Amino acid sequence: MSKASVPAHGGERVARALHAHGVRWIFTLCGGHISPILVAAKALGIEIVDTRDEVTAVFAADAAARLTGKPGVAAVTAGPGLTNTITALKNAQLAQSPLVLLGGAAPTALQGRGALQDIAQLPLVEPHVKFVRQVKRVADLGPAVEEALAASLEGVPGPTFVECPVDLLY
Repeated sequence: MSKASVPAHGGERVARALHAHGVRWIFTLCGGHISPILVAAKALGIEIVDTRDEVTAVFAADAAARLTGKPGVAAVTAGPGLTNTITALKNAQLAQSPLVLLGGAAPTALQGRGALQDIAQLPLVEPHVKFVRQVKRVADLGPAVEEALAASLEGVPGPTFVECPVDLLY
């Protein structure tokens, strides 16, 4: 891989994985934990659709999936941003909609130590998705997103979740 093609940060790794799979939109309520994903995706031509709240972002990603047959993508910030998505996530599960939810998370070294918006997110999300990946290394961001996109379409379609700690994205 040439130096020019090596992503400068984790947000670019996520955006490149989405772009390579033909993702056209990311539905979101912009937040600091996920900003690098949004900036890099916009630079690659992926449209960023900012909504009024996180549940609307997931409902919109679900609608895009139903209309196109391709995975819809939503990105939300950590903690309360993620908890706000549960109703729409469950709706996508029941409708068998292929969907990828990208969730921000506290920095890896500060998880479980009271960092901003740090909560145990996986136990909240796991009952409503068919695939969960908690990323621990920058190099795993792109592959985790690729796995989530594929899993959302495999067998019975449904939502997937990738937790992206803020320190890995920047």
